[in-house]
Amino acid sequence: MLAELIDGKAIAAVIRAEVARDVAELMTRGVVPGLTVVLVGDDAASATYVSGKEKASRAAGMASATIRLPATTSQDELLAVVEQLNADRAVHGILVQMPLPSQIDPDTVIRHIVPHKDVDGFHPVNVGKLLIGHTDGFVSCTPAGVIELLVRSGVQMRGAEAVIIGRSNIVGKPMAALLMQGRSDATVTVCHSRTRDLAAHTRRADILIVAAGRAEMITGDMIKPGAVVIDVGMNRVPDATRALGTRLCGDVHFASAVNVASKITPVPGGVGPMTIAMLLKNTVRAAERSLH
Repeated sequence: MLAELIDGKAIAAVIRAEVARDVAELMTRGVVPGLTVVLVGDDAASATYVSGKEKASRAAGMASATIRLPATTSQDELLAVVEQLNADRAVHGILVQMPLPSQIDPDTVIRHIVPHKDVDGFHPVNVGKLLIGHTDGFVSCTPAGVIELLVRSGVQMRGAEAVIIGRSNIVGKPMAALLMQGRSDATVTVCHSRTRDLAAHTRRADILIVAAGRAEMITGDMIKPGAVVIDVGMNRVPDATRALGTRLCGDVHFASAVNVASKITPVPGGVGPMTIAMLLKNTVRAAERSLH
């Protein structure tokens, strides 16, 4: 029996409609949620992603702007831009698109964004609030989106064995914090490149979340029958049958996993659309807080 597909595109559309409703309500109170994205350099993938964020925020009725800086921008010049945005009351959310050129330290830039405008959820203050269970900070958009996928797909997380593959600051670590507290209450194991006998861990997972950045590393024989599989990976691999000679795939071997799992996210169309939806949701929350 084939697994049920968790349609991230459809769920993201629902969240974006909720965001548009909240934006309209805020506008009646004299506030237009404003998101500004800063893009340094000419990385094609980043430019495409930023364009998608700008289009989505405008579709929701938000004030959206993108500041494009050359790849030669110095760290001090970028920090000066961030300071201006910190002080701009019309800007409720600030996002500096990664990766940055080598002359700029990303941690320094993230720490420069005031926490109440850090809608990406990477500032140490927001990370700390997540870890201690406070709900007044911002959570990193991708793991927050995964939780929404699970909740809105009716997945029972309380007491479930959840296994995360990947320990990044962007996905793995905040994902673990979200799953072990709040509305999740799962029992969490975090695996990584040094984990011994990875399959022994993945085969006992009721919920398997894969964010390792390795194409199709998890195969069907590594999955517990009936598990829920969330594939955060996005990889481009060679494929001679495609016109461009490549195809997109996740960190899970979908063709074998779909025959074992009970629910699974596709790539593309699974986790990806949720990231932008949660960014918009965070920006609206930031705008709401500006009223208090």
